[in-house]
Amino acid sequence: MAVTYAYSTSKPYDAALTEIRRQLYGFAPRLLIFFASPTYDLGSLAWGFESLYPRAVAIGCSTAGEIVSGRVLNGSVAVMAFDSETIDDAAVAFVPNVGSPHSVQVALDRIASRLGTSAQGLDYRTHFGIVLVDGLCKAEERLMEHLGDLCDVTFVGGSAGDDMRFAATTVCAEGTARASAAVLAVVRPRVKFDFVKTQSFRVLPKKLVPTKVDTAQREVKMINGRPAVQEYAAYVGCAPADVATHFMRYPLGAIGGGEPFVRSPQRAAGESLFFYGNVIEGMELSLLESTDILTDTKESVEQARARGPVSAIVNFNSVLRTLELQRRGQLDAYGRIFAKNPTVGFNTYGEEYIGHVNQTSTMLVLR
Repeated sequence: MAVTYAYSTSKPYDAALTEIRRQLYGFAPRLLIFFASPTYDLGSLAWGFESLYPRAVAIGCSTAGEIVSGRVLNGSVAVMAFDSETIDDAAVAFVPNVGSPHSVQVALDRIASRLGTSAQGLDYRTHFGIVLVDGLCKAEERLMEHLGDLCDVTFVGGSAGDDMRFAATTVCAEGTARASAAVLAVVRPRVKFDFVKTQSFRVLPKKLVPTKVDTAQREVKMINGRPAVQEYAAYVGCAPADVATHFMRYPLGAIGGGEPFVRSPQRAAGESLFFYGNVIEGMELSLLESTDILTDTKESVEQARARGPVSAIVNFNSVLRTLELQRRGQLDAYGRIFAKNPTVGFNTYGEEYIGHVNQTSTMLVLR
């Protein structure tokens, strides 16, 4: 057995660890990924996995809900374990200052050294990267930009959650848990791999240009030279007081390669809109309209299966997609999409694949 998964809803953390250890009995992980509800002590979980599996590289984060094969959960710990049949080598490092290119460079150099090469020597054809980042840091775009500048490896991942409290999120590696940080893992697998990025929107023929932006706060003050709330309301056809009820159905998107890279409004305050991702002043954005998440995800996963056998899927799924699925009564059906393959994942505060996006699912697929 090269890949397996486990999960537990038992409390407290030591009961969950005991249950997961029992489910993984006889398995020798080389890489272990865990996603845990913030109702657990993440530091104790991280230390526990490091102690139970000292030969494994173990990484994880807090969530806004968890995904395992066939199910969408809340209040659980979900684990995927890969043994040496699947993973040749892996290395991990924290990025303590998420927005700093120097901090990213130090982390990549440390990882590359452990893998016997340099950051520039990491080959995207033979390695993939996983990135887990504090979901409240507002610096994911800079992190992904620095990773793209400093090495050729493709990173996929998500921004940690805290069950929609927006108070504190946590990332874990090396037996510890940290806030205001990111975890990078670079993996050299023995099997083929690829990636899936899926979002469920149609691009409308309506263009919006942010003309006054506080980038650090992800605050858009003006759109097309008018107060942002008023202009957005005019475009979606609602009263300014009601804009928040339209955010999930009508986000904005930067169009690249014929597909949208979604920027989701989070809240309105006064005349400003605050977003889950950075919006660049002067960049033309399109108004998007949501389509059927369930149908689009099924199609994307079936296309991945059609490209060859799938041994595992790691799914980084926007919590906004989960909320929409919940509203439509489709959460169970969404979970069943992944029942054929070992799958773990979590509901994120943002998704990473090449850049940082919103209302998207990014997936790592192992063959």
